[in-house]
Amino acid sequence: MNINVYTESTPNPATTKFIVNKLLINGSVDFATRESAEKSPFAKELFKFSFVNGVFFASNFVTVTKFENDNWEDILPILKEFVKGAVESELKVQDEEQAEAGDFEGSETEVKIQQILHDYVRPAVEQDGGAITYKSFDEGVVTVELRGSCSGCPSSTVTLKAGIENLLKRMVPEVTEVVSEAL
Repeated sequence: MNINVYTESTPNPATTKFIVNKLLINGSVDFATRESAEKSPFAKELFKFSFVNGVFFASNFVTVTKFENDNWEDILPILKEFVKGAVESELKVQDEEQAEAGDFEGSETEVKIQQILHDYVRPAVEQDGGAITYKSFDEGVVTVELRGSCSGCPSSTVTLKAGIENLLKRMVPEVTEVVSEAL
């Protein structure tokens, strides 16, 4: 199979999304630090580049976060070539496959919240090179975790409050607020 790689900018200026024409992983996995990438041959190799500060995989893309002082113009061609070679040589995203999260759990309200996040929010967040994970629902407050390009993104607060919170408040009257858990 001929592997094609193209890049997309994300709302986070420190991250770029590298999209390939092949499934890399079912689900998503975030490597926010070099140490966390120990069980990912692909991420471990990416972290060998001095300009890589974070790596996130979902379906057919990898989002790379660079250090502030590095310039995308200089590193994009290097990363694009690396990603192409890694996918062609079938470098694994994870040494062992993680079990996919099964059905949603919790009260009827919690299941409804998780379903909305999965059906409406997750696809939009993935388009921007990130991921959202439901953490909890307590006394009207939904706690989520934003990963990938969403982690540390300047516009993630707007996305969280104006987008996700408004959607959940409309669809689940019990929701009063949505907050993001810091990584």
